Amino acid sequence: MKKLIIGLFILGLTIPMHAQDPIQLPTVVIVHNYKYLDATGSEDLAVDVEQLELKVSDFNVKELDVYSEDNEFYRVFFIIPKGKILATYDEHSHLIRTAERFQDIDLPIHIKESIAERFPQWTVSKNVYLVNYYEPDNIKKMYKITLENGDKRIRIKVDDHGDFM
Repeated sequence: MKKLIIGLFILGLTIPMHAQDPIQLPTVVIVHNYKYLDATGSEDLAVDVEQLELKVSDFNVKELDVYSEDNEFYRVFFIIPKGKILATYDEHSHLIRTAERFQDIDLPIHIKESIAERFPQWTVSKNVYLVNYYEPDNIKKMYKITLENGDKRIRIKVDDHGDFM
C-alpha cells in the first residue's frame, strides 16, 4: 500500500511537467490613441495617410532625445513625400491636436462619386486633404480639389462626407 501511494505521488508530480508545453502567442500591437484613429477615419484613405496616422497615434515622446518632465507640450513633425502632420503631445504622450496636410492622394470613392455627379465632364488634376484634430470631440476634414475641363479650371472644397462647401 505504501509503495502504491508513493508511486501515485511521483506519477502526480511528473504528469503536469509534460502537460505544460510553451505556446508562442502572437505579438500584440498597442495603439496609444484609438480615439484619434477613430476620429480621423483613415481606413478609406490612401495607405500612406493611414500608415502615417498610425505612427502619430503610437508615438511616445519619452523616447525623444529632448524629453524632459519639465516640458508641458511637445510638437513633433511627421513627414512623408505626399504629406505631413504636426502633432502636439503632452508630457505623458497623449495626443492633444494635429494639423495634417496631404497632397495628391488617392481620393475615397464616395468623394470621387460626389464630384463625378456634380461635375460630370471634369477631371481631378490636384487635391489637398486637410485635417485639424483637437482632442477627440473636435475634428475638421476637408478636401481642396482642382478640377479641369479642357482649358478651364475650377477649385472646389468638399468635406469628408462628400458635401460641397
